[in-house]
Amino acid sequence: MASLHTYRDLEIDWSMTPWDAVTLYLEWGNNSWRADHQPVRSKADYSNYFVVYTWDSKPRAILVRRNSEEARELAEVELPDDLAREFMQSVGGLKGVYPPDQNVRHWLESQLRPQQ
Repeated sequence: MASLHTYRDLEIDWSMTPWDAVTLYLEWGNNSWRADHQPVRSKADYSNYFVVYTWDSKPRAILVRRNSEEARELAEVELPDDLAREFMQSVGGLKGVYPPDQNVRHWLESQLRPQQ
């Protein structure tokens, strides 16, 4: 997988959650019930967003591009130990796929920016 820096110019939908993506892009639910996102009109409509995957021993952030046909993982990175511990506490230690919280988002944004 490519490093996050490779995707520094990609438009990230920071408001997209894993469950919103499923609702929006699967054929049985292509309208967000809260109207936070525009309905999907064609296969050319897509979103780029992050999820935090906690099914493994160490949480990792995954950059996903989803359209109505597929969800493709573009990049993934393990969360730093302190951030991983804090995130796991925030979700009650539960395994799953979650949207990044504010701390994870800030860290991801720093990873996307060019290193000085």
